[in-house]
Amino acid sequence: MLAAQRRDVLLERLAGQGRIVAKDVAAELGVSEDSVRRDLRELAAEGLCQRVYGGALPVARAEADYAGRQRVAPESKSAVAVRAARLIAPGMTAILDGGTTTLAVTQALPRDLRATIVTHSPTIAAALVEHPTVEVYLIGGRLFKHSAVVCGAAAAELAEGINADLFLLGVTGVHAEAGLTTGDPDEAAMKRALARRAADTFVLASSEKIGAVSDFAVLPFDEVAGIVTDTDRDNATLRALERLAVPLLIADARDDGVDR
Repeated sequence: MLAAQRRDVLLERLAGQGRIVAKDVAAELGVSEDSVRRDLRELAAEGLCQRVYGGALPVARAEADYAGRQRVAPESKSAVAVRAARLIAPGMTAILDGGTTTLAVTQALPRDLRATIVTHSPTIAAALVEHPTVEVYLIGGRLFKHSAVVCGAAAAELAEGINADLFLLGVTGVHAEAGLTTGDPDEAAMKRALARRAADTFVLASSEKIGAVSDFAVLPFDEVAGIVTDTDRDNATLRALERLAVPLLIADARDDGVDR
């Protein structure tokens, strides 16, 4: 089989099954594992898969720059944001992660909400200026421009003074085996620091993040209170998460307020 044909088979397998096991594909195609691994390295270099031990998983589309991410799955993010906004009750102190889904959460909050919001995202803080009864606290430090959030030791130290009811966590990948992931180690560390300061952490996972994987782990599933997504429960990743007893809050695009 030619390399181009193997490439097509690998991409089809990744799209259809959500994972590639190098030894299984090698046996099926009658080629060496080294050939399959070489193919996977080339696909990973093109940003078409995420290599893991023994094979590959779907790459996270949400690792584009901030402007690019705003164009990815806007309707999905809006549905997730509407459901997540309901988690912030009057009087709460909530931490909002950075990202385009969290930005949509600020737009979904009631105009008369009285709450305290803490964030390490200047973009999120600026959006909350339009909410007159929300107190806003912005964590300072080094700005990670790719995601428009503040990261680093100084920001993590400031986070230690926070005690919040809720943290809305953004990730770039949600995968039953690889877990919750993002594309930068400092950003992952900052997310963990913020999660430690909240009683409950909920993951915001629009459809393009389900089944995808990035390089750096954020949190194990047993450290989050639930995953908010608009993905159908028939999705293979969601079925696997349910088998792991991960709570799922399914957003309804019709916005009738009912969890399914």
